[in-house]
Amino acid sequence: QVQLVESGGGLVQAGGSLRLSCVASESIIRFNGLAWYRQAPEKERELVASITLGGTSKYGESVRDRFTISRDSAKNTVTLQMNTLKPEDTAVYHCNAWRFDRLGDRHDWWGQGTQVTVSS
Repeated sequence: QVQLVESGGGLVQAGGSLRLSCVASESIIRFNGLAWYRQAPEKERELVASITLGGTSKYGESVRDRFTISRDSAKNTVTLQMNTLKPEDTAVYHCNAWRFDRLGDRHDWWGQGTQVTVSS
């Protein structure tokens, strides 16, 4: 069973920065991609950023140019660098890993989440 463990959340003032990390229990090169999602109270979960095995990254419109996703295969880690944080970035951030099986079905794994709170 794949385990994803996030760290790095916390309380920060608007304009500040945080760095989230997610460590996988197996080699991340076995996944087709890795991502960060977030969910604020009474809101739907939204994609923050993703990165594929091939290195292609994608960002949610609200975080583009402020957040950067990266990965370290040697450490089985995916990282989200968050700069210029805004109160609306407040949410629980979840790490996600996915891969497709031989039938083309997607399988997803999730971390337990880490709270990010941005004060105004």
